[in-house]
Amino acid sequence: MQQTSTEQAAAEPVKAAHGVTLSETAAAKAKGLLERDGSADMVLRIAVQPGGCSGLRYELFFDDRQLDGDALVHFDGIGLAVDRMSKPYLDGAVIDFVDTIEKQGFTIDNPNAQNSCACGDSFH
Repeated sequence: MQQTSTEQAAAEPVKAAHGVTLSETAAAKAKGLLERDGSADMVLRIAVQPGGCSGLRYELFFDDRQLDGDALVHFDGIGLAVDRMSKPYLDGAVIDFVDTIEKQGFTIDNPNAQNSCACGDSFH
């Protein structure tokens, strides 16, 4: 049986709502942090703000607000929100969590970043 275009759209993953992917590792870490310190009403928010040595910087934080124009997608029990101004800068980005001897924390692999600084916190 062939699906109609409405059925096909409903079957497609909701993740396309803002184009940012949260890895399973990052989702598990964020969910664990929220369970330990946060509130069930909070989501992980990624935003792009002016600043940093390369012109733009990432902000990644837990938020209980819903902003006008937000795109919200759930990954393994954690909501990931992107505001409408940040969306174009983050399309295709992947948020991961690394835990190695050299580094521990969330990382952002953004195909839209033309240049980034050595610290990895800002981009252009």
